[in-house]
Amino acid sequence: WFVKVAPLAKAAGDAVRDGRVKIEPEELSPRYFEWIDNMHDWCISRQLWWGHRIPVYYGPNGEVVVCGPGETPPLGYEQDPDVLDTWFSSALWPFSTLGWPNQSADLAKFYPTSVLVTGYDILFFWVARMMMWGLFAMDGVQPFNTIALHGLVRDKFGKKMSKSKGNVVDPIEFMDKYGSDALRFTLARGANPGADQALAEEWIAGARNFATKLWNATRFAHMNGATTQGELPAFDTLDDINKWILTRLDETVADVDGFLEKFEFAKACELIYHFAWDDLCDWYLELTKSSFAQGGARAEATKRVLGHVLDQLLRLMHPVMPFITEALWCNLTGKETLVTSSWPKFDPSLRDEASLTSVTKVQEIVTEIRRFRNDQGIKTSARVVARFTGMAEAGLASYEDAIRFIVRCDAAEGNFTSKVEVAGITVEFDLSGAVDVKAERARLTKDLAAAEKDRNTAKVKIENEGFMAKAPMEVVQEIRQRFADTTADIERITAALASLPAE
Repeated sequence: WFVKVAPLAKAAGDAVRDGRVKIEPEELSPRYFEWIDNMHDWCISRQLWWGHRIPVYYGPNGEVVVCGPGETPPLGYEQDPDVLDTWFSSALWPFSTLGWPNQSADLAKFYPTSVLVTGYDILFFWVARMMMWGLFAMDGVQPFNTIALHGLVRDKFGKKMSKSKGNVVDPIEFMDKYGSDALRFTLARGANPGADQALAEEWIAGARNFATKLWNATRFAHMNGATTQGELPAFDTLDDINKWILTRLDETVADVDGFLEKFEFAKACELIYHFAWDDLCDWYLELTKSSFAQGGARAEATKRVLGHVLDQLLRLMHPVMPFITEALWCNLTGKETLVTSSWPKFDPSLRDEASLTSVTKVQEIVTEIRRFRNDQGIKTSARVVARFTGMAEAGLASYEDAIRFIVRCDAAEGNFTSKVEVAGITVEFDLSGAVDVKAERARLTKDLAAAEKDRNTAKVKIENEGFMAKAPMEVVQEIRQRFADTTADIERITAALASLPAE
């Protein structure tokens, strides 16, 4: 049995051309038109054991009768033994599951659907057929308004999975080992519209670690009295650290909304990941520790802000990590379920650009002090005496306690022999007793010799015009980058040697 598809295919093509149906990403539309505009008549008969029997009946004298839903063939007629093509049956799904041909309440409410999310590899096999049958059976009403196409999941080398190659990924094994949330987040984080994605076990393990990070952040919040009860403190009364995290939260919600509207799931997940890991865990929680330790009104305000930020973040993450966010949110808020809570809303009026500038300077100072301590071989747990100059002039005086708390620097009199300058601030250190000067000088001298050797090797190649002219561009770029990096290392190590106190 054949279906004459020309008028059906034309209707399906017109629905996309006139904008009733939108294909995301738009660059895959030509592939749809290439198929739909060149369709041949479709043989829908299949000789299989399973499937929908073709509703055609043959009489004793060669009569042919087609029976629709609810119709009974004449007595003595035999049904055609063939079944319908799988894609023909699947094409009926958008309306046949909702009570069609009856005008049911479900059909009126859920047809057409807003978005169909499916793989680009079945754009022709399934999507085009649903378009044709939906438009035909539902009097010109398309089955969905948007077709969001994703790619195929491949192995970590980008190869298509195959049993013969032995590179098939078993999602059940990964879920058992790392949890369903970790697998789900990894897939969502790699889901760019219309593009294939690779999948590696180490990435899923990384997503599991991310879930652990969220768990620990929420535990920290509980231990320090974070709450979601009551109104947020007035924005203008908050310190810059709390203004900063609320500003970054608002920016993240707005950007995530924008990416989700465009089905940019990977970019949305990347934003959520970096806000949670970098802004919240690595910086905000660290910067608030001194407030919690001191107590008072500032700590009380921080408790409410931290509760709000976690509340909104867990809502934002719920679609891609539903299980852990449900557990953490219910525990944090004391409410029954996250599923029915409202989606976060952004409000640009609750942003403070000045706080972004101030906290960026604080981050630079902390990073530079940590780098200095590392270069000097000072243990992370060791406390040193330091003197900060220029904090008031830079408008950062209120941050000094937080910075000292993070980098383990005490305010006291001392013999300040070393210093770093960053963001207009001078930090001087008393390293007596904190550094084994002889061992540290030997280590830095060794590192300096290695950096100079690497730079000289790169320099010889750069000065060899014949080599540079023949080498591939990526090799040339790598050599120039190595020269720049080693030059910077030499400057850094030389400064560290100069800052060491006399033995």
